[in-house]
Amino acid sequence: MIKIYGVHGSPFVRKVFIALDYKDIPYEIVAQMPFSGDQDYLKINPTGKIPALVDGDLTLGDSKVICQHLENAYPERPLYPEDVADKARAHWYEDFCGGQVAELAAGIFFQRFMRPLAFKQDPDEELIAKITEKKLPPVLDYLESIVPAEGFVFGEFMMADLCIASPFFNAGYAGYEVDAEKWPNVAGLIARVREQPHVKAVLEKEAKALGLAAA
Repeated sequence: MIKIYGVHGSPFVRKVFIALDYKDIPYEIVAQMPFSGDQDYLKINPTGKIPALVDGDLTLGDSKVICQHLENAYPERPLYPEDVADKARAHWYEDFCGGQVAELAAGIFFQRFMRPLAFKQDPDEELIAKITEKKLPPVLDYLESIVPAEGFVFGEFMMADLCIASPFFNAGYAGYEVDAEKWPNVAGLIARVREQPHVKAVLEKEAKALGLAAA
């Protein structure tokens, strides 16, 4: 059986859980914190990041690579479009949202959620304001231009939609919501992705793991 090393709360682990559930692939979760210094885990993923996949002799340590492997190995319920140009765009959106967008959302999540909870420190509101007022708006302007007013980016729910929405689930735990008046397409997509059955189920497990009443 496939083993996934990671914990609930990471947007990167989340997308792998959802991809596996969406494709109805059985898997086992092995609890693993990122950058823990666990020497056994570093043998699996030398970056120390999560998630990692172990399936027999196959070991992978990057969520994008894991999801694209799952797509190739289990193509029955596709999460990437077939068209060559659309597939390229899907990979670009996944990379962009897993990079810059996730980093900005993680900054909000760390300051307002993890810092008070784990370190008993007040959040740096000046840093949060810099993210929400300076850095995020141009990113959201770009996303607004590629996200449809209704439905999903490539018609059906796919990985691109999850990758766009997922960082904002974490920011939402810290009280940040995308302004639906300024960016209605993005806010609408986030809401639609949240209501997808496999997404909703993982978010419910995640909320419980994080000690939240609801996702």
